[in-house]
Amino acid sequence: MRFDRRGVALLATLSLLACAPADDRPAHADNPPGVADYRPGAAGIGDPDFPKDGNGGYDVSHYDLAVDYTPKTKQLAGQTTIEAAATQDLSSFNLDLAGYTVRQVTVNNAEATFKRAGDELTVTPAKPLGDRSRFTVKVDYAGQPEAAQDNENLGTYGFIPTPDGAFVASEPNGSKTWFPNNDHPADKATFDFAITVPAGLTALANGELQGQPTTAEGKTTYRWRELHPMATYLATATLGKFDLRQGQTPGGIPEVAAVDPKFKNGLDKLYKVSGEVTDYWSTVFGPYPFSSTGGIVDDYAAGYALENQTKPLYGGFEPDEVIMAHELAHQWFGDSLTIKRWKDLWLNEGFATYAEWLWQEHKGTKTADAIFNEFHARPASDPIWAYPPGRAKPTDLFNASVYTRGGMTLHALRKEIGDETFFRLLKTWTAEHRYGHVTTEEFIDLAEQLSGKNLRTLFDAWLFQPHRPA
Repeated sequence: MRFDRRGVALLATLSLLACAPADDRPAHADNPPGVADYRPGAAGIGDPDFPKDGNGGYDVSHYDLAVDYTPKTKQLAGQTTIEAAATQDLSSFNLDLAGYTVRQVTVNNAEATFKRAGDELTVTPAKPLGDRSRFTVKVDYAGQPEAAQDNENLGTYGFIPTPDGAFVASEPNGSKTWFPNNDHPADKATFDFAITVPAGLTALANGELQGQPTTAEGKTTYRWRELHPMATYLATATLGKFDLRQGQTPGGIPEVAAVDPKFKNGLDKLYKVSGEVTDYWSTVFGPYPFSSTGGIVDDYAAGYALENQTKPLYGGFEPDEVIMAHELAHQWFGDSLTIKRWKDLWLNEGFATYAEWLWQEHKGTKTADAIFNEFHARPASDPIWAYPPGRAKPTDLFNASVYTRGGMTLHALRKEIGDETFFRLLKTWTAEHRYGHVTTEEFIDLAEQLSGKNLRTLFDAWLFQPHRPA
């Protein structure tokens, strides 16, 4: 994700598993064990910095979302079907959902009881669920979406109503503002979307459009499918009036670019540069991990961009090449390779920030070393030195240090191990963890393995010490 302080200056860029159940056993048994210990699933997934985010006791494999939204009344009617597997003997389990009236919940087609407490929807199936058993949950709900707020960095995020539709950017935990889910990046899943809007509007979601939109009784339904694992915060259902351009990148990757009519003069640039960047990163970071690319510019002054999987979203401004390079780098770093805990956010934002420098180096406008030296020349009193980026703070998650010092860490590493090893490291990192989850320790281990060097001092200085590295 990236901030765009329009009217001030661009702040340091802002962005973000298969799933991470309580254990790694395959969910293949459909029958509970002979002796069961049924108990409620935890109300959080286990991230100490965000104890209420996500849920324990199960692992989602697929979401099927049906959303009917009317911009004029700001009413949303939804039905979410979740395919999951228990990771313990479950008497009940939680879903994350903010607002709305829940009309009905079923588990394996049987009526389930449920209760609400804040953003927690607790579901008690008619029959308890055995460890490793697969199950299907269906939730019917309706109401007016209420966007989330973060006064420190983001402002408004989640499902944000706009005059002609909705701007949907959910990092870090805003997907619960529009569908019930396991709202933490530690649990990735595939997605199907059926988004219904008034005729004349366009609905955009992740992945690829399935067939042609269908219109009946003044409403049009768009069906999108993302069959690569995706964190919930990357899911989008942005809708409204859009001009579209569709085709393929020069390298042959299907592409969709969409802009609000206010930004129609920038449609060709969005399409051209997004394709060029996607193809170039495929040579630097390894093969593009998804089946399509592109971008969306909506007329909502969010002040930031978000790397929604396959379709980065730009809020109320025409992105320049550097911002597009950042968001599209996230398709590798954050989207395909996803952090298990938010404390490791530099693995998303530091990498995407360094991608900006690599893009400028590629275009011949400025070298990464020159950019690094400009930042390193900041006085020791500069706030970025007091914030060690290797441990993102839950109260200041998107601090500039996570971006800038994160990117500087990678350049310091590049200088230490040399270009050949550094760029081999990037490709090895994305290949070994494709569609999975990553930690800082795993990256350090791989860097040491490929370089044959002890790099602990370097990483400690750049990631974990509250002062400017020498």
